[in-house]
Amino acid sequence: MNKYEIIVYWSHEDNRFIAEVPELPGCMADGENQIEAINNVNRIINEWIETAIQNKRNIPIPKGRLLFA
Repeated sequence: MNKYEIIVYWSHEDNRFIAEVPELPGCMADGENQIEAINNVNRIINEWIETAIQNKRNIPIPKGRLLFA
């Protein structure tokens, strides 16, 4: 289970739900519904972290809920 914040929204361009992980640049997935988008992005989070480890990049510590002004 990941502890990163996931933002889910509807994309009119893609005609799909998009799930983004703001703390992991470029980490996003889509789905026909919100649950599918979240399931897909959870898999992508794991792949993002594995790739970061392989490339010796820093992995952000999950902050949980982000606050925007």
